[in-house]
Order: sequence, then structure tokens, then C-alpha cells
Amino acid sequence: MSINNRVLDRFNLAGKVVLLTGGAGLYGRGLAADLAGAGATLVIASRGVNALEEIASEENAKGSCVIAEGYDQASEHSIVGLLERIIQRFGRIDGLVNNAVARPMGGDAPFLESWEASMRINATGILLMHQHFGAAMAKQGGGSIVNVGSIYGMVGPHMEFYKGTSMGTPRPDYYFHKSGMINLSRYYAGIYGANGVRVNCLSPGGFFSNQPEEFVERYNEQTYLNRMGDETDLGGAVIFLLSEAARYITGVNLPVDGGFTAK
Repeated sequence: MSINNRVLDRFNLAGKVVLLTGGAGLYGRGLAADLAGAGATLVIASRGVNALEEIASEENAKGSCVIAEGYDQASEHSIVGLLERIIQRFGRIDGLVNNAVARPMGGDAPFLESWEASMRINATGILLMHQHFGAAMAKQGGGSIVNVGSIYGMVGPHMEFYKGTSMGTPRPDYYFHKSGMINLSRYYAGIYGANGVRVNCLSPGGFFSNQPEEFVERYNEQTYLNRMGDETDLGGAVIFLLSEAARYITGVNLPVDGGFTAK
């Protein structure tokens, strides 16, 4: 059976300038490799630019085009500056993957102060990314924004997973801003749709990162596929939503969770 390359071409990102925020973390490193491998001209950006420069070097050695940039998602000035540098260098921005996240509520951090710091980055910052990058895409007549949310924007905490572990109680900020991200995606899908800009959200399930064995076993039982995710599990969905194959999909929240939220 022959493969129709014209169909497969709709899934590649060749010729597209894509920004991935937070390119060195739990999701980010795998996404950087996958997006670069799909042919995107990829900008990876976070506060930790030194780590991103190492990743860019690794991916460029494979023949990709990856550029590291620094920015602070808590600062509107920094967000605007990042957009201006991308437009100045490439002339356009075709895709944005909002993956960056901060977790200031951990440990002994003061509750209200750390909540407000989280909201500045993870709620207000995400709003500003849509406002500025979405407007630039609308002006050029098209683009795609993919928000990396979480199943914990869809469901409450499963406290039984944490019993007998040292993981502590889940923090409320993550649930708050990941839930808001889902409906913010729908909002901006409506705002920018007439200008050819699509906005969608992905809600990943738990990704394995050396959690305690008890937690992993309990979590796995809640999924249909009986496992947690890994760095190879998210990229396909992100590439699809950025690509022309998804040109009629907007305002969607797609769980990538092994069936966790369907069970």
C-alpha cells in the first residue's frame, strides 16, 4: 500500500515559526525535540536561557533550527520584547505553545504571597501571551495557539493517590489556573477565529517523574492504559494542533491522559 505524501505533508511544520515556552521542563524537553523534528523553526523561551541554549545546540546538531530566548512571563514588557524579537528576526509567528509554568506554592512559602505570585505568572502571564501573540497572528491572518493544561483543570484531586507518600497535599493554584486555561482557550478561539487564528488546549495526564511507587501504582490503576505518560506522549497532539491537518479545529480541550478522565 502506497503512502500519500500530500496527506502527510499537512502534518509537518516546515516553514512555520513556532514559539515553545518552558522548553527544558517535564513536558518541554520532549516537545522541543518533537517540534524541531517536525520541521518547525523553533524558538524556545524561559527565564533559564542557559539551559535552553544547551537544548538548542543539541537539536541544531541534528539539523534542526532552534533558537533560545530569555523572557519573564510575569512581565508584560518582557513578553512584548520576546514577540518583537521574533517578528524582527523571522517576520512572523505561526504557532505558540504555552507550556511554561511556575510552582511557587511548594514547601513553606507564605500561602497568600505564593498564590499571588503564581497567578501573576500562570494566569495573568498566560492572558498576556494570548493578548499579544494572538493579536500578532490575527494581524498576519492566521496562526495556532496550543495551551498545555492538565487533567487537574478538569477534575479534583485524588487524595487517595498521596496516602503514605511524602508528596504532601496538592496546591490549589495549579487546579485554578489549569481550569481557567481551558475556558480562556475557548474565549480567544472566539476572539481571533475570524482572523484565521485557532486556539486549543491539551490536558495531559500525569507524567512519570520518579514519583513514589505507591503513587504510581494507584495512578496507573485510574488509567485505561495502565501507565503514566512520558516525554514521547504529548508531542504528537501538539504537532497536530499546530499543523494544517487541524485547520478546522479550534476551541477544543483534548485530554492526553491514557483514559484517566474517561474512566
